Amino acid sequence: MKTIVLGAGVIGVATAYYLSERGCDVTVIEREPGVALGTSFGNAGVIAPGYVTPWAAPGMPAKLLKYLLKPTSPLIFRPALDAAQWRWIARWLRECDLARFRVNKQRMQRIAYYSRECLHAFRAQHAFEYGRSQGYLQLFRSDYDVELAQPALNVLRDAGIAYRELDADACAQIEPGLAWSRVKPVAGIYLPDDEAGDCARFTRELRAVCEARGVKFVFDTEVLALESAGGKVTGVRVRAVPGREARNRREQRRAPAEVLRPADLAEPAADTSPHTLAADAVVVALGVESAALVAPLGVRVPLYPVKGYSATLPVVDEHKAPRAALMDESLKTAITRFGPYLRVAGTAELGNHRTTLREQALQTLMKVLDDWFPHAATPSSAQFWVGRRPMVPDGAPLLGASGVDGLWMNVGHGSTGWAMSMGSGRVVADLVTQHRPDIDLDGLTLARYRR
Repeated sequence: MKTIVLGAGVIGVATAYYLSERGCDVTVIEREPGVALGTSFGNAGVIAPGYVTPWAAPGMPAKLLKYLLKPTSPLIFRPALDAAQWRWIARWLRECDLARFRVNKQRMQRIAYYSRECLHAFRAQHAFEYGRSQGYLQLFRSDYDVELAQPALNVLRDAGIAYRELDADACAQIEPGLAWSRVKPVAGIYLPDDEAGDCARFTRELRAVCEARGVKFVFDTEVLALESAGGKVTGVRVRAVPGREARNRREQRRAPAEVLRPADLAEPAADTSPHTLAADAVVVALGVESAALVAPLGVRVPLYPVKGYSATLPVVDEHKAPRAALMDESLKTAITRFGPYLRVAGTAELGNHRTTLREQALQTLMKVLDDWFPHAATPSSAQFWVGRRPMVPDGAPLLGASGVDGLWMNVGHGSTGWAMSMGSGRVVADLVTQHRPDIDLDGLTLARYRR
């Protein structure tokens, strides 16, 4: 079966891997000059099935209103004359109900735990280094934040997920670097089975595995439209990105944790005329751009871009730096250790589609790092990144059939794409090749928005 995967982030490359494992002839189309140069590039790196939580949660609207006017805030909201924005917000507010929250979190955990199983099975076959660490610590600055976390803790208890509730001293035993913190947590939660790793680095290595299996990657190529006939998708209309534009983007792209190898990037194509690539099946994994691509075929996907930010810094003091991954629950900002580097990631900006750095968001990142690990890194060495997360109102991704023959979806993972990538890729590959997935897909498909 000739299949085309649109998008070479971690979701698209994972899908390509499992499609090739199922015997498909796979081509991956990507606008950027390499893999993992979009949303997968600078994310928090956390693979925490026990933590994955819908942004729509009880008490969250009130908490976000509380932070809107503060200079250090996990949320930046830019109201716009955009009907799509307000429709998405209205749906999101409905999902903040406690009963809906429990259902949505359980759905997210189902695919995230399955994804971790897939990752471990993959790692047993293909061993390579990507800055992996074990364990995940949530830090709470106030009793109010502890109270907001109770519905999520109840879901953990009901699911039998291993976790420990900690006081400030116990948090410092897990992460000794907290002994030098400027603030003290009122409490913490530790998930020993969760983990972290550099998503972009993993994706680049996964690309090499895919290419060894015969997967073809076509970079510097934009998708213009989906081609269809008789109610079935038959291919993809594409064109090569003009050489100057491609070179300009390449000059702006540098991996935060390491310099990209020449083999990780492709040379710009000379021919920029539109042409069609035929396929028996097309998988859309383009993140926030997916909704506009499938809309002309009558497929409605409630995606909205929520910008996230990160900073990557080299560690300067091993003893005063974190060992693994942490989350500041009050400011919704993660600090993750990737070998000799730290990644600080967080902030949700709603209402601005441009990938421009905003000073307010960067200040929040650096404040969180300075509060918890003030001597771990030098702020002036930070490399900043911003990306657009493809968010759906209820949190769970949209996997599988689109309703149009030959067109498949693997979108809507929001800020948890890395945690759900391998499982999502395998589920979609199973569906495309008419195999029964290993998990129940109730609530993980586009059908939930058609009810």
